[in-house]
Amino acid sequence: MEFIGLLVIIMSVVALFTMRYDKQQARKGGQRVPENTLWLLALLGGGPGAYAGMQMFRHKTKHTSFRIGFLMLAVLQLFLLVYLYN
Repeated sequence: MEFIGLLVIIMSVVALFTMRYDKQQARKGGQRVPENTLWLLALLGGGPGAYAGMQMFRHKTKHTSFRIGFLMLAVLQLFLLVYLYN
């Protein structure tokens, strides 16, 4: 159970910084992070970080699939953590 908590924390941090990096690249016209990579990070436990990054950096907020999908993954992953640790 502790492994899952650590996984969510690490993947969330990675997803958050990846969202930040992709937003910076978008602003300066650099090479972007593929959307599939963002989804993979979120699916592998980074949902809370991906959603937080989307909100903090106002990145991918116009994409309904990201807004709803990242939110659902974040809620599901956080619910799983609460369930496992109670």
